[in-house]
Amino acid sequence: MRLGVAYVPTFPPERLRELAVAVDGAGLDELWVWEDCFKQSAVASAAMALAWTSRVRVGVGLMPAPLRNVALCAMEIATLERTFPGRLVAGVGHGVQSWMEQAGARVASPLTLLEEYAGALRRLLTGERVTVAGRYVRLDDVALDWPAESPTPLMLGGVGPRSLTLAARLGDGNLLGTAKSAAELEAACRAVADVRGPGHPVVATQVVATGPGARERVDREVACWRSAPAAGSGTSGSAAEVAGSLLAMGAAGATSVVVHPTRDEPDLADFIRFLGQEVRPLLGASSGSSPTSST
Repeated sequence: MRLGVAYVPTFPPERLRELAVAVDGAGLDELWVWEDCFKQSAVASAAMALAWTSRVRVGVGLMPAPLRNVALCAMEIATLERTFPGRLVAGVGHGVQSWMEQAGARVASPLTLLEEYAGALRRLLTGERVTVAGRYVRLDDVALDWPAESPTPLMLGGVGPRSLTLAARLGDGNLLGTAKSAAELEAACRAVADVRGPGHPVVATQVVATGPGARERVDREVACWRSAPAAGSGTSGSAAEVAGSLLAMGAAGATSVVVHPTRDEPDLADFIRFLGQEVRPLLGASSGSSPTSST
């Protein structure tokens, strides 16, 4: 199981460098940046994180398809992959529908859009010349001048049962929502395995805190992401307690666990040190492979 950290968009963009450098130096496997409306650009954040680090893989979780023309998205991903080969993981989903409505980008069938989008995006990233006339995605003889030599892994996100199944079928891995309960995580991983078999990459997020007042901070953070508390939707305590919770997520089927710091984390650098030096050794050695090594 790989261990990563999410740069939660409740932190301002100017703090990304601090966290990225700390994650890279702590020996963690992944750093995930988000694109929640209307906070931060995932592509800009990923570009900066890649430039400021040397070894950690940077994941984008996720870019909302309604907001981004598929040709533009392919151009951005390919540019980053060619510049920082082997360290980018792209994530796409249909976005939060209320936010898409605010942005004037909501579509009648998010699942149709995501299926058309994922298919066209993958073909563009592999260097194909693409013509498609879908319900939402339309391309006329489009090809990238500078596709990457090795296409970037394409992870897809979805929350509902149909979205989860579609993402498993079309993606190189599944991105799960924030603050899932233990039962929700197990059910999601089981649904993915039903489509793609055991071991298909699943990236799951866990709210974590340590030190004084950790449980209270976790509870406050979880409350911002789900309507009611649920068992397993956040963890706090010592390195052993945190590691035990993350290992349980791995046993449920998560191949990467991304730690979500609380928005009131008092010392991000020390928290990253805690994860790298105290928690990581208790999880066992990282495979060192990409989040999509099974595909």
